[in-house]
Amino acid sequence: MFMLKSSKSYSLLSNKCFQSRNFRVNRPILNTVNLKGRSFLTLKDYNAEEIQHILWVSADLKHRMKHMGEYVPLLQGKSIAMIFEKRSTRTRMSTETGFSLLGGHPCFLTPQDIHLGVNESTTDTARVLSGLADIVLARVYSHSSLEHLDKDASIPIINGLSDLYHPIQILADLLTLQEHYGSLRGLTLSWIGDGNNVLHSFMMSLAKLGIDLKVATPKFGSKLQFLTDPAEAARDSNVLVTDTWVSMGQEEEKKKRLQDFHGYQITMQTGSLAAPDWTFLHCLPRKAEEVNDDVFYSSRSLVFKEAENRKWTIMGLMVCLLTDYKPQTPKLRF
Repeated sequence: MFMLKSSKSYSLLSNKCFQSRNFRVNRPILNTVNLKGRSFLTLKDYNAEEIQHILWVSADLKHRMKHMGEYVPLLQGKSIAMIFEKRSTRTRMSTETGFSLLGGHPCFLTPQDIHLGVNESTTDTARVLSGLADIVLARVYSHSSLEHLDKDASIPIINGLSDLYHPIQILADLLTLQEHYGSLRGLTLSWIGDGNNVLHSFMMSLAKLGIDLKVATPKFGSKLQFLTDPAEAARDSNVLVTDTWVSMGQEEEKKKRLQDFHGYQITMQTGSLAAPDWTFLHCLPRKAEEVNDDVFYSSRSLVFKEAENRKWTIMGLMVCLLTDYKPQTPKLRF
């Protein structure tokens, strides 16, 4: 059995200033984090305090704009170039609507508009976009494309998804769990499914935030193999998570993958082994073989709150990378 345990050494922020859905101040908060000008390719490059700051800004914007009805045009006069080699619903909608809501102008670029490294070299594309936009979000097949863009660009690059990592999804997951449980530290999250980019990003971040991680993957050529028994992974966990078993580009492997993942569907029986307060996450789109309707549409499921938080967390991230904005609401209780 493999279990990635969190480390107490990552406790960098006070955890006394935010209760789930209820703000309260205990003492003045001094903000020392400034991420302006940074790129966001992988959570490996961000420490606990920086991740917590992004979540704080995201929660602040959600509170001010959704619940208080304020207009907060922090990105007025700025533009974002959105490069999409892969199709998307949540990433495109959250980025376009979020950037516009903050007063900026999003520019969507399909593979027909900008074929990275084909119609024009990636180096030239990076330099051109640096003179035309303030920030780039790229959803690509190969993570090396992002690294190449970042190397030659003079503006921040955000990973909208690559074959190795999906860090913006993890920000949404963390904010959703923060809202639901009131605190992240001490939770146990169980991943049941494929060893993919979402799992890689969980591995780059959870231990920093005091969250334990358990992983169950089948006995086949997965990059990550820690457990093979879904029941063992689910036992005593607070959060059950899965994702697609057949990612884009793996369609030819579908038949074999469905055979390999037989028995990995998350059901209420799986949940019966988890902690009493267990919840379910899925980054969507979901297939029935991954999780049944009883779980997916139950009160345990946070998937639609999770999907909405893609918007607030990408907004928070873009504000952090483009401005030195200081949140107006109390720090979250981590």
